[in-house]
Amino acid sequence: MPNAERGSGGATGGEPFAMDIATILLVEAVMNEGGIRRAAASTNRAPSSVSAAVRRFEQAVSIPLFRRDGNLLALTLEARSRQADVAAASTTIRALLATANTEPTAAIPPVGLVALDRFVRIARAGSIRAAARVLGLGQPQLTRQIADLEHHLQCRLFERSHGGIACTKTALDLIPDVERLLDIWARLTRASADRFRRDVTTWRLGAVMPLGPESEIARMLAALTATWHRSRPRQSLFISSTTADELLAGLKSRRFDAALLDIAGIPPDFDGRLVTETPLVLAGPAPALSDMGGDFPRLLATCPIAVPSARSGLRREVTRFLEDRLSDAERRRVTLVEVDSIPVIINLVTHHGYLSVLPETSLSRIHRPPAMIRLGPQYRQSLTLIWPRGAFSSEVGELMISMMRTSAQT
Repeated sequence: MPNAERGSGGATGGEPFAMDIATILLVEAVMNEGGIRRAAASTNRAPSSVSAAVRRFEQAVSIPLFRRDGNLLALTLEARSRQADVAAASTTIRALLATANTEPTAAIPPVGLVALDRFVRIARAGSIRAAARVLGLGQPQLTRQIADLEHHLQCRLFERSHGGIACTKTALDLIPDVERLLDIWARLTRASADRFRRDVTTWRLGAVMPLGPESEIARMLAALTATWHRSRPRQSLFISSTTADELLAGLKSRRFDAALLDIAGIPPDFDGRLVTETPLVLAGPAPALSDMGGDFPRLLATCPIAVPSARSGLRREVTRFLEDRLSDAERRRVTLVEVDSIPVIINLVTHHGYLSVLPETSLSRIHRPPAMIRLGPQYRQSLTLIWPRGAFSSEVGELMISMMRTSAQT
């Protein structure tokens, strides 16, 4: 199945406000502080509690809030678009607690938005019995929930009598803040509900970054996209490119249904199949490659070597080649320049005298390709389609592979 499991919080079913005020305040702190531990220190909470709050919020709104940037957490673009609403919700929560005269130095009370929603419904209905009937709940259950809410807010909300209930002054003062908070939360989750409806009919494929428009990966993914949309017009295919490590993390978190990685083996806990293999070459300026006459240690020490990020499968092949061909002393004389962009690496090779290890087919298709030396059959870029074990139809995997191979050849 496509990603029907994503976003299983309040946006996709069950209680419409399955969230609590403490979680919202902790998420705002992480957004402001830029990290779990900093937010934990500023709120006097355990880091594990703050981390759990972020996970609950992400599940409820169906978006990843943060990406790791070194030791800090950076907001995703979607999180930035919702940051103003999170701040407005937090401001409203603090106003609500102040109106209730909740002790400002006390821990944030465990007040859920469901309880606040039911408080407003009772206030509008003028009767717990009438509100319970509309909500489809038992009157004793609703009475207990309101009693718990009064306990946590440290204030009385209703005066009870034989004729029904009446709101206290505090309750009347709270209602605007509660309704504002519920409106903000509805706005935050409305986008996730729309996203969920799209996601349940969308297959999400992650892929390693193509080397350029004429690269084997780019051609295969374009062929897959075109063939998929012709043959399955009611089922969308979304393709996103990133590094091998991030693809594996995305598969584990179910952000992707499948991933095309530049590795030969299938990692544990995954299923998959090899799609294609391409010979690797040492590319560089023609004079340097011809003058050295195959003397790899001397050649590699003479020219700087542009390499992709250590998070990529291609970098692992480069490292294996260097370890196989050079001694420890020779490797210390090599200058590696890490560039997390294959087009930039190709430009360095073509115009600036750098060396690099790249797939032969990708380089041979570019205009005025650099000089190349094939490294041998043991050094290859392998492309493997993998998916979480038991969570992806193998028939769909075979279909994707068939579309990539057949259309690319055509």
